[in-house]
Amino acid sequence: MAGHPAGNTQSSSQGGAHYEALIAKAKSLKAQVCAVAHPCDEVSLSGALEAGRLGLMQPLLVGPEARIRSVAEQAGLDLNGVEIIDTPHSHASAEVAVQQVRCGRAALLMKGSLHTDELMSAVVARETGLRTGRRISHVFVMEVPSYTYPLFITDAAININPDLEAKADIVRNVIDLHIGLGLGEPRVAILSAVEQVTPQIPNTIVAAALCKMADRGQIAGGVLDGPLALDNAIDMDAARIKGIKSPVAGRAQVLVVPDLEAGNMLAKNLIFLSGASSAGVVVGARVPIILTSRAEHMRARLASCAVSAIYANYLLRQRPVV
Repeated sequence: MAGHPAGNTQSSSQGGAHYEALIAKAKSLKAQVCAVAHPCDEVSLSGALEAGRLGLMQPLLVGPEARIRSVAEQAGLDLNGVEIIDTPHSHASAEVAVQQVRCGRAALLMKGSLHTDELMSAVVARETGLRTGRRISHVFVMEVPSYTYPLFITDAAININPDLEAKADIVRNVIDLHIGLGLGEPRVAILSAVEQVTPQIPNTIVAAALCKMADRGQIAGGVLDGPLALDNAIDMDAARIKGIKSPVAGRAQVLVVPDLEAGNMLAKNLIFLSGASSAGVVVGARVPIILTSRAEHMRARLASCAVSAIYANYLLRQRPVV
């Protein structure tokens, strides 16, 4: 599982309109309980507590209580009224946090200071985890200053080299998230290096197959086109010059990348060269999972919490957490 790009501190300090709208919407909803696994450093603990203070969620801290209280004292953080479930170590924190979701007590899961692989191992455990019939995947929700829409990028953090079946689930997951956030039916671009289907580039064939699956109703809820190169997915002039006519070309809202490496480089390119900010969520499990990086600024952390909180409320309306 790849490291998460940190939000750009310069652009994020100005605050993005899309993120502000998401945070405002999350504040208007019922704050769901979020099991926070092992928040044993200042960054993870302060992020969870600030999200709770803003009403984005109700943090339920799971970790070594003495250590959490020590971090809070050193950082001047107020734990008054915040429940802590004491655990001996990070492995137990991950397992107990997942248990809080399984028993219906929590509708959200958040990574603290433990390693991502440690939390996700508990999430994907066959008998005790949070698996569903879908492949679990990660979505970056990017605030790009030069782009009209929030830009969803998937999967740049979990699935390394997904095959057609896995990509179909990745697409289904991101469509559900886009709709669940109240953003409507998304325009989904399946990216490759070129916009022509060619056997020399296998991902172009996968892209074409995904689009045909959408035509046949195997993938529903979004408008798909692909293969599309990045330029003609997000730039109308590029699409027009190439003679590409589709509802997606030039104004995609979702970019489905060929593999994790391409997605991770795309996200980091947007952050460090284009001044974008990134929020992120893991979808396809029983509940949304908030995976934040210690290098992320607070606004991006809160945006990740807001995205996850809105989606959690949407999922609860669709089906109860069991």
